[in-house]
Amino acid sequence: MTDAVFETNLPGLLYRGKVRDTYDLGDDRLLMVASDRISAFDVVMDQPIPGKGVILTQMSSFWFEIIGHVMPNHVIATASDDVAMSQVERTGALVNLPPELARRSMVIKKAERLDIECVVRNYIAGAAWAEYEESGTMNGMPLPDGMKAADRFSEPVFTPSTKAKSGHDMPLSPQDARDLVGIEMHRILEEKSIEIFQVAHDYAAERGMILVDTKFEFGLVDGELTIIDEVLTPDSSRYWDVNDWAPGSFPPAFDKQFLRAWLLDTDWNREAPPPTLPEEIIEQTQVRYLESYRRLSGESLIL
Repeated sequence: MTDAVFETNLPGLLYRGKVRDTYDLGDDRLLMVASDRISAFDVVMDQPIPGKGVILTQMSSFWFEIIGHVMPNHVIATASDDVAMSQVERTGALVNLPPELARRSMVIKKAERLDIECVVRNYIAGAAWAEYEESGTMNGMPLPDGMKAADRFSEPVFTPSTKAKSGHDMPLSPQDARDLVGIEMHRILEEKSIEIFQVAHDYAAERGMILVDTKFEFGLVDGELTIIDEVLTPDSSRYWDVNDWAPGSFPPAFDKQFLRAWLLDTDWNREAPPPTLPEEIIEQTQVRYLESYRRLSGESLIL
């Protein structure tokens, strides 16, 4: 197994996010490197999950292919794809990109990001369940009485949130979302988010997995709406085994929920600094990410 990568330091650093380090390559191209940092409740943990960035990059690359017929994406090449990279000019951080970083890196088109998280839910879980328990609503909109944990909605629901530069993302009501991005853009984002979700949900179902919910990010590339960042990874999505699901309780998750559940059992106030992660939690989180990739792609990653 390769060593964990908490942060990278290459030429041309443009932005360091919760997980990804982004570098300017010139000519409206960026290098996006997925570190092994992991965040929960919008706080970055002090310990990384070894190999997580490799899993995220390879899983995003896999899913971008699956959903490519629905919407264009920002990927020019995954840096570990020698064939694709043979067509890419080596500038900036690409000139001496270490081989151990290539599997966790993508060359992407620069996009004008839309500051909205496009969340789609097909089951009630996570923050949506917490809000429902407290007020009977989801994103401020009333839900039927008597819903159970992990209940399935009659159809996927678009529940966007803010894209906070710092602090916590906040759920948006339909009107708040329209006010943020405009009526027509909101309609397109809802339509495309649900369409992409449905394609991925059906694909996962054929492999015995439930895509519970996920979040997408979009931007404009040369004026064209484009899906950006990562897509359908265990960082941004919730996955269950279809055989484990029954309304009334939450089944074991193949995503970040294992870490969140441990954090919820501590007395942490969800503000920095986070608690120290036990080795067992780090190892089991990695196992779930790897298993998610294996079940969905049909291939095993060797880290």
